Amino acid sequence: MAKSAGRAKSDQVVPLQANAARQQQRIRVFSSIAIVFIPPPLSLSFLSHILVAIEMLASGSFHGRPYSHLSHSARSSRHNNKLSISYSPVTKPDTAPSACTFLLSRRITSKRFKIRALNRESDGALASEEEARPFFPNRHSVKIPVGDRFITVETGQIGRQASGSVIVRDGETIIYTSVCLSDVPSEPSDFFPMSVNYQERFSAAGRTSGGFFKREGRTKDHEVLICRLIDRPLRPTMLKGFYHETQILSWVLSYDGLHPPDSLAVTAAGIAVALSEVPNTNTIAGVRIGLIGDKFVVNPTTMEMEDSKLDLLLAGSESGILMIEGYCDFLPEEKLLQAIEVGQDAVRAICKEVDNLVKKCGKPKMLDSIKLPPPELYKHVEEIAGDELVKVLQLKNKVPRRKALSLLEEKVLTVLTEEGYVSKSEAFVGAEITPDMFEDVDEEEEFVVDGEVDEGDIHIKPVSKKPVPLFYSEVDVKLVFKSVMSKYLRKRIVEGGKRSDGRTSEEIRIIDSECGLLPRAHGSALFTRGETQSLAVVTLGDKQMAQRIDNLAGVEDVKRFYLQYTFPPSCVGEVGRSGAPSRREIGHGMLAERALEPILPSEDDFPYTIRVESTITESNGSSSMASVCGGCLALQDAGVPLKCSIAGIAMGMVLDTKEFGGDGTPLILSDITGSEDASGDMDFKVAGSDDGVTAFQMDIKVGGITLSTMKQALLQAKEGRKRILAEMLKCTPPPSKKLSKHAPLILVMKVKPEKVNLIIGSGGKKIKSIIEETGVDCIDTQDNGTVKITARDLASLEKSRAIISNLTMVPVVGDIYRNCKIMSIVPYGVFVEIVPGREGLCHISELSPDWLSKPEDAFKVGDLVDVKLIEVNEKGQLRLSRKALLPEQSTDKPNENQPTAGVIKDSGTPQKYTDRGKVRQSSSIPKGDVAEATLGQRKDKSPESMFTKRYVGSRKNEPKKTSSKPDTVASSESGSSLVNGEAQVG
Repeated sequence: MAKSAGRAKSDQVVPLQANAARQQQRIRVFSSIAIVFIPPPLSLSFLSHILVAIEMLASGSFHGRPYSHLSHSARSSRHNNKLSISYSPVTKPDTAPSACTFLLSRRITSKRFKIRALNRESDGALASEEEARPFFPNRHSVKIPVGDRFITVETGQIGRQASGSVIVRDGETIIYTSVCLSDVPSEPSDFFPMSVNYQERFSAAGRTSGGFFKREGRTKDHEVLICRLIDRPLRPTMLKGFYHETQILSWVLSYDGLHPPDSLAVTAAGIAVALSEVPNTNTIAGVRIGLIGDKFVVNPTTMEMEDSKLDLLLAGSESGILMIEGYCDFLPEEKLLQAIEVGQDAVRAICKEVDNLVKKCGKPKMLDSIKLPPPELYKHVEEIAGDELVKVLQLKNKVPRRKALSLLEEKVLTVLTEEGYVSKSEAFVGAEITPDMFEDVDEEEEFVVDGEVDEGDIHIKPVSKKPVPLFYSEVDVKLVFKSVMSKYLRKRIVEGGKRSDGRTSEEIRIIDSECGLLPRAHGSALFTRGETQSLAVVTLGDKQMAQRIDNLAGVEDVKRFYLQYTFPPSCVGEVGRSGAPSRREIGHGMLAERALEPILPSEDDFPYTIRVESTITESNGSSSMASVCGGCLALQDAGVPLKCSIAGIAMGMVLDTKEFGGDGTPLILSDITGSEDASGDMDFKVAGSDDGVTAFQMDIKVGGITLSTMKQALLQAKEGRKRILAEMLKCTPPPSKKLSKHAPLILVMKVKPEKVNLIIGSGGKKIKSIIEETGVDCIDTQDNGTVKITARDLASLEKSRAIISNLTMVPVVGDIYRNCKIMSIVPYGVFVEIVPGREGLCHISELSPDWLSKPEDAFKVGDLVDVKLIEVNEKGQLRLSRKALLPEQSTDKPNENQPTAGVIKDSGTPQKYTDRGKVRQSSSIPKGDVAEATLGQRKDKSPESMFTKRYVGSRKNEPKKTSSKPDTVASSESGSSLVNGEAQVG
């Protein structure tokens, strides 16, 4: 043991020279092994890095031994709570050079290999960016002021292999966006090959998907809408001729519930594209504008948006506005223009900061990858098809015009791709016509040597120079043909003052509308404007029909009104896919839905869930605005009490009119068709009433428009809406404006909140039994005491209402109940059902004035008795007395002249009576009489219609109805009348 202790002590004082020699021996062994096993093709640089790692592993500092061979900086960095190991290839004089040192001395004599394990400083602050993260040398961060706070933009740390990637932070909401493009260009086409995908990760809010599969599934509708918000402003900025497929991916990595991610995602995508190699003209950014009180707020929080009258999302560049989507509550056009101006100023400030960031770390644009059709091809297409294009574009109907354009395109393709194009002016260039060219081919030809003159007729032999036909690719020809067609269409509108269908710039197409097409639907309308047609159908239902949405906030989002838009291929006379809704259908449906939402009644006034289906049966422009008009008429036909009528219109524009013979002022077009949308520079949809706007959406195909142009478009759209609303009033047949007999009946009751559990019962048994017993569709209870009963007929509705009223009633001591059934007998008394679902105990001492040994001696189950409520204990249990109503026990008998409860007069009106100062109403009135009595005058005397009017409209200050089951009249000791315990309903 002493020897081992001495050996341990001697090991601790081994000279540094011997230790270094041992380390060099290890290095030589590892180096020789590495050189044997490393393949020869590897570069010397890669080999040197491996040898460096080997030497580090062989060094003493990695095995708990002294690290004196390390640099001074490494030793000193042991302090300050962080480790920094720096290897210097220059060896000490007392050590032999290693293989690693020999290889590195020629390549990295001035470089150092560094490994750092960083900890926070004692004060909690990080070191400088260069020292803290040497692994990310291209990392850049910038703070951009937006509204009353800053957003942070970071790049160069995450997603470095993407063409462009960025992290954008607003508060604790973080968006990560990447841009990638394919290495090989795709086939040229008339649209830029760009796809956008946006996803909200549930983990961003610390949640997990509620479905069976815990992974995020297919894209939800609101995610699709944000994808469209990203795509629409970016697409106009992309240069034509760039065909590399581009993909933009955006994820919400963190969500604080306060800062919405949609406008932030638009800005993040614009910055990522600006930093990438994708060639674009301008940097874009997006902001949201809210109107809180009279103040416009840039990027308001979710809490601030609850009080906002405006929800406007605007995207653009420094030069102009590219995309707008907004919803408001009948705001005038002047307010909208002020909001747009505020948003444009905010966008300009963001774009300016982003441009400075792009100058620092942006990648060079792939401008050399742009491939455009030959410039002379435009002239050739005009020469071949120009005259025919002028005639074809004058065809008013869409289908004949489309077929004629298709045939003309085929003709141009045949000439330019198969036969070869020969210019008319060059057909005989280089050849002289002489008499010899018309001589018979069978005759012998005399050959004259060039330059010699024959003795006969003097002539010169023609030199044949046949023009060479020109061939072009099919894709280029199609692109140029579409461009030329657009040019001729614009020229006809600007120069001729007439559009394809003969209208002027402000004229609206012919409108026809009809309601009540579908007899079994709750509401229907067919709206036709020119060659655009929408079939709108309304379905009414209860809360179970509401649409539930799973969102990041974790709060159940239930929509009681939603519009679903369908665009089948048959509406344009084509064959195509039919299945799940496309992104375009989701976007158009949401626009029409948000436009109609402000005119709907509140849930208190109209407790129905409303679904609108808009099927486009014919389309030639502005089908989403036709859905607004048709949906409004269908809602009126379904009997929904709307606040007012609204209409929608789509506006177009030709921006550079000087090119087509105009004075240069932008030309605004009202109620555009499909060809004007495709060939124009703007698609601006506006919906609203005469007083204000409820929804608007704008897409631009040029670099942007100014506020003055937008003001002109808004004012022209207002005049167009007024004309459309006037035409909608001429609807034949008009909307019925009353509930359909096929619509469900909904009764809304109010009970005391603590009584709700009595309706539900243990495990929901009671409410299920009520539904089975009465045959109603649904009974919905809320914590605040609201009960909604949905049924298909009045009888079942009244029956369930009576049961619930009896369950939740508040009995009063002294109430008398007649003909009550004995439900069970116990040794100490009997349990009597005073009303359906409510029982009380009549003690054996209260059953008879005479003495009874047991209740079975005088009563059996099923007997009917009259009882009086004599006590209600703290638990709500009822104590009844039969003895108190027997003649010999009664001191006060009812006055014969006093009105008795439950007595029906010949007029059919309910008889009222007074009990303890409270006015009560009899429940023994027939259903029809009750409805008529409570409704007052009404033309339609059917029970369903009268009931609907009673319970669907406003229920303020209306008397409550009681059970329709006839009851027996009774008199109390005080002379008051009472009916089956419905003296007070909670």
